[in-house]
Amino acid sequence: MQPVSVEKFADMVMKNNKGYHKKELVKTLRETLAAKKNGARCTVCGAPIWAAGSAITGSNLCFTCTTGEADDSEDYEIE
Repeated sequence: MQPVSVEKFADMVMKNNKGYHKKELVKTLRETLAAKKNGARCTVCGAPIWAAGSAITGSNLCFTCTTGEADDSEDYEIE
């Protein structure tokens, strides 16, 4: 995973997707990151959640359960 700040990730999402409100997105990203730091686990396999993906999908899932891929080296995670 490539670390990225909440604000930078929100900017990337806003640039590439219509329909998001930045203030709400940042709030959701921060809440999901806090949940991860507090031990939130994937509801499918029990691995730590992928905070960036979980904030967007609204589900506590790890990277693999969200994307179906094992290699996360080119994807972002908020910090």
